[in-house]
Amino acid sequence: MIGDILLSPPVALCVFLALAYGLYRLGGALAAPGEEHPGKHQPYACGEDLLPPEAQLAYHAFFRLALLFSVLHLATLVVSTLPPGGASHRLAIAYLVGIGISVFVLTKGEG
Repeated sequence: MIGDILLSPPVALCVFLALAYGLYRLGGALAAPGEEHPGKHQPYACGEDLLPPEAQLAYHAFFRLALLFSVLHLATLVVSTLPPGGASHRLAIAYLVGIGISVFVLTKGEG
């Protein structure tokens, strides 16, 4: 009875979260104290100075394009594996309408 309770997912999650938090606090207590330095909280750039913000690359467009291709490939996979028949054709059309809306949202300008 008590073994079933301990192995239930919510209780196991709480136990592992408590264990992880305990290890985190123990590691913080055992770690050497760091010295304050002006660049301590700056992003790591392999020892080089970072470019000014206006010269840094923005990857928003790349990630939107990657998400667009992922959505389209997933749609192709789902539609191509549907069994033949009238009901699956209606399901495919409904699915493709949803994909069309997703593509419209992803290709819409940020302006």
